[in-house]
Amino acid sequence: MDVKDTRMNVLIAGATGMIGEGLLHECLHHGQIGKVVVIGRRACGWAHPKLTEIIHQDLSDISGLAALLSDCHACFYCVGTTVVGKTEAKYTAENNTLPLGFASGLVRIRPDMTFCYISGAGTDSTEKGPLMWARVKGKTENDLLKLPFTRVYNFRPAGLIPFLPLKPSQTYYWLYKYFKWPFALLKPLLPNYIMDLRVLTTAMINVAVLGYSKNILETKDIELAADRIIE
Repeated sequence: MDVKDTRMNVLIAGATGMIGEGLLHECLHHGQIGKVVVIGRRACGWAHPKLTEIIHQDLSDISGLAALLSDCHACFYCVGTTVVGKTEAKYTAENNTLPLGFASGLVRIRPDMTFCYISGAGTDSTEKGPLMWARVKGKTENDLLKLPFTRVYNFRPAGLIPFLPLKPSQTYYWLYKYFKWPFALLKPLLPNYIMDLRVLTTAMINVAVLGYSKNILETKDIELAADRIIE
């Protein structure tokens, strides 16, 4: 007799960044996660029986990928760029237009999906504050919440302490590793601004599987979500 697989299949967009790669590592080793589909412009550098990789240059148009994405239950959008040296128009194109194009295409493929977006601490939900990046991220959060997904969650992490499984050749780990010990020392003094990357990735998986009472998760919410136990 066939036994139905009740594990969750997930899609990760942006697995070559620190958060995306950390999340990929955790998903591949999580008992409640079945298939893991990664989509990005370049190879993530990982190989695993659970992993399916899609190299796709234009993330704003995924209309031709329905057959590959239709069995995913949740999506983690971890694509992001720095604001340093960017005009508002450029930053908006990369951090609002692109994720909205991707999410809009995905919701047409599978509207009963849970969509999780990596935003950032200090994001401005009013879209009217003085910080350009915070306004743009706030607009993206608000726009995503208007899409007809079953559930949308916006995560707002601050400083992150990476963990060892990250591949230095694939992420900014070579830079972040030098901040590990200073961040660890500062964490007791700035508990709302620094957390372990594994806390964030655990919270993301838990929220995708179990849900959460809020659509926007600040540091405290992320820590609470990470403490939940999936049975």
